Amino acid sequence: MVNAEETELLARRIEAEARALGFVACGIASASEDPVRAERLEQWLGEGRHGSMEWMETRLEHRRSPQGLWPEANSVIALGMSYALAHDPMALESSRDRARISVYAQGRDYHDVVKKRLKRLARWLVAEEPGAQVKVFVDTAPVMEKPLGEAAGIGWQGKHTNLLNREHGSWLFLGAIYTTLRLAPAIPQEDHCGTCRACLDACPTDAFPSPYTIDARRCISYLTIEHKDAIPHEFREAVGNRIYGCDDCLAVCPWNKFAHEAQAAREFLPRAELVAPRLAELLTLDDAGFRRLFSGSPIKRIGRNRFVRNCCYAAGNSGNPALVQQLQPLAADPDPVVADAARWALDRLGQEP
Repeated sequence: MVNAEETELLARRIEAEARALGFVACGIASASEDPVRAERLEQWLGEGRHGSMEWMETRLEHRRSPQGLWPEANSVIALGMSYALAHDPMALESSRDRARISVYAQGRDYHDVVKKRLKRLARWLVAEEPGAQVKVFVDTAPVMEKPLGEAAGIGWQGKHTNLLNREHGSWLFLGAIYTTLRLAPAIPQEDHCGTCRACLDACPTDAFPSPYTIDARRCISYLTIEHKDAIPHEFREAVGNRIYGCDDCLAVCPWNKFAHEAQAAREFLPRAELVAPRLAELLTLDDAGFRRLFSGSPIKRIGRNRFVRNCCYAAGNSGNPALVQQLQPLAADPDPVVADAARWALDRLGQEP
């Protein structure tokens, strides 16, 4: 590229192509390090708020900035794809026989869907700009998608630390394309949370020590997905009937009233069997059954044992004695964490293991 006018034109063409591919948000950020952003990350890690997610600490230098991961990068194309939903994610909160799965995991694995679209956009860009180099990322690499999205102007990190968009609310899957091209950076998005604290007040485990800061060790999403051992006793009741993730802080956000049900990617439409699954059926899953049920789902990565562990906690919180029959065999499960969770649940339901 030769001048500012041409780089600005290319940025607009990239956004147009991104929208044609189903991305509802697209912006450009610099790949250089932001000292403030890097300092916040170091402080968060230094306080141990990442829990057992050791990979965040071991690859700190790669997370500090895009150039820390790929020194040749000059620009970042930050993208968002909507998975806005038609149903209320809180509707099953009081159910005694159904479990809750986070909205983002009720359809196809977003890693596969978003990455496929990113690759198509990247191929288009290389064809348009011969000599350009690109790398695409969706969540599994040491990339700070949320602060990069804010820097690229596609949203702002709300008090719940997730990215918010004025048109699409909380329901965005994020991806990024790093490129050697020098593109015109966008103006960073301003914070529009104001005095609202709905997300902070909605958290069942008080996982926000202060606005804009999350302690993963107290977060139900972390506890049910990333945490491999028994969930600490102080959080088990608060888990309720959530068996994979938690949507509470997102669901109560007022900005979601502007979001529309996702139309771009049919793959994100929820599978009927995952919208309101029966705990009695989930508690009986063996490894083969678990793999069949969650084929093509992000849930598959946590494995049968961690998933059934979560289902045991949900059963214990249900107050439903009909689940005792499914829990009793699990009290002798080969996995000690599952067995402990089952015994806890049986005790909550007034039964001997």
